[in-house]
Amino acid sequence: MDLLPFGEYAASLNRKRTAAGVLFRDERSRVLLVETTYKSEWEIPGGAVEAEEAPWATATRELREELGITRPLGNLLVIDHIPAQGVMPEGLAFVFDGGLITEEEVHGIDSADPEIRSVGLYSLDEARGLVKLTLYDRLCAALRAAQVSTLILCDAGHPTTVDQC
Repeated sequence: MDLLPFGEYAASLNRKRTAAGVLFRDERSRVLLVETTYKSEWEIPGGAVEAEEAPWATATRELREELGITRPLGNLLVIDHIPAQGVMPEGLAFVFDGGLITEEEVHGIDSADPEIRSVGLYSLDEARGLVKLTLYDRLCAALRAAQVSTLILCDAGHPTTVDQC
């Protein structure tokens, strides 16, 4: 077997899109969702990782840009592999713990980001009708991960079993 020159090998490596979001929840386990102006489905705060940007830096930047929130991130809750769909290539989504947020804090959010139409706290039942099914599954996994202080690996929102070393 002939090996490729390093430059050709590096150029042939798979590239994945990457996104990072933040799970905020209240004491009733309602989750913070944002209604965007550019698509019908709601999202958690976050967005696409830019070139040379770490996912945790993306999550922090997006919180500041979208909601004006500047607070440290908690633990990484979920890494989700997202299969290719239509024109969107496969990717990875990271969900970080934003911790507890109160209804008063949410009402105090005055987003100046033109991408954000509204923000609110929603039960999982309510969220099911607002977000894509994959995000709903990812939210369920993230809430479980936050409750038991662990990282959950998912494939299209569904928790996977991985042999532990």
